[in-house]
Amino acid sequence: MNKLCLPLAAWLIFLAAAALEVGGDAIIRRGLRGGGWLWIAAGGCLLAAYGFAVNTIRWDFSKLIGVYVGVFALTSVLVGRIGFNEQVPATTWVGLALILVGGLVIQFGTN
Repeated sequence: MNKLCLPLAAWLIFLAAAALEVGGDAIIRRGLRGGGWLWIAAGGCLLAAYGFAVNTIRWDFSKLIGVYVGVFALTSVLVGRIGFNEQVPATTWVGLALILVGGLVIQFGTN
C-alpha cells in the first residue's frame, strides 16, 4: 500500500474499530440490564474484534491510541444521541470538541 492511501485506510479502520467498540459496549450494557450472559459474551467478542482492528494500524502506540480516542469519543456521543435518543448537554459537546482537537494535534503535530 502506498503512503498516500495509508492515512485514509487508517481513518477507515478507526471508524470500524469505534463501531465495534461502541457496539460491544452497548451489547454488554443490554446483557447487564436483563439481557443475559449471551449478550455479554457477544459484546466481549466485539470488543476483542475492536482491539484487533485498531492494532492493525502500524503507528506508535501513543499516537495510535491518542488519535483513536477522538474517533471513539465522537462515535460514542453520536450513538448516544442518535441510537439511544439521549439528550447530550452542551458541556459534553464542548468536551468532545476538545478531545477532537487533541487528536488532531497528536495526528498532525510535528515530532
